[in-house]
Amino acid sequence: MKKLLFQFDTDAHPSAFDIVVAYDGGADHVISYAGLTPDTIAALVDGTIFTRAPKDKKYTAIFVGGSDMAAGEAVFAAVRNHFFPGFQVSVMLDSNGSNTTAAACVAKLASSGTLKDKKAVVLAGTGPVGQRAAAMLALEGAQVTITSRQLWAAEKVCEAMQHRFNVTIHAKAAADLDARAHAIEHANIVVATGATGVELLKPEHWQYNSHLELLADANATPPLGIGGIDMMDKGELRHGKVVWGAIGFGALKLALHRACITQLFEDNKQVFDAENIFDLAKKMA
Repeated sequence: MKKLLFQFDTDAHPSAFDIVVAYDGGADHVISYAGLTPDTIAALVDGTIFTRAPKDKKYTAIFVGGSDMAAGEAVFAAVRNHFFPGFQVSVMLDSNGSNTTAAACVAKLASSGTLKDKKAVVLAGTGPVGQRAAAMLALEGAQVTITSRQLWAAEKVCEAMQHRFNVTIHAKAAADLDARAHAIEHANIVVATGATGVELLKPEHWQYNSHLELLADANATPPLGIGGIDMMDKGELRHGKVVWGAIGFGALKLALHRACITQLFEDNKQVFDAENIFDLAKKMA
């Protein structure tokens, strides 16, 4: 029986990255659909759940992706709501790679030091990866603050994460380098999740900060988000702090993504969203 993965992408073109990882994760065939919305998935879901005998449904699975996490969440929910007892397949959500990227990042930080009761700042954290990283840090017991250039944007994200994960995250405006340096002044953990090519901190903003213990930067395109670290850093000790670069924890991100795909085909009731993806990441880290 062939392992079929149906890729439900919310963008105009299905993600090539997700297709490659799907095959590497063990799918025999990837069937991709683009531009999907909650209103357009019903017939596709019917095709996945009505075609194979109960014992063979585990060989069919759905992956929801695309660059927009909110759109992905809506499609993911619509897919699950279309299932009913005896008629479902395993499903995974990883829009923009945010669940697997954030999970790998925070899992590596957790493997390098204590997160519980630590003060953590997620710089430029209003994007999908920043939101998920902040939530996962909070779930591990850290006291988390998200920064953004605009306070309202950070507050909106904090409210959404409270609703989604039942965690308390604080918002702080930090529009420039000096403001971001001030935001991390008493932090123990810093995670940078800004836009590609935007430097959020200079080396002098963190290297001499005696409070800092752990740093991670999700940006792999120079200039990096945190100046003075290397994208290849894998728990390197720099200026007394343990540092992770995007490629450093990226190996776990890819392995995690592949492992989730593999497990989708173990039975037809797997549901991979942020929490259980993070649980798996901590085991793999």
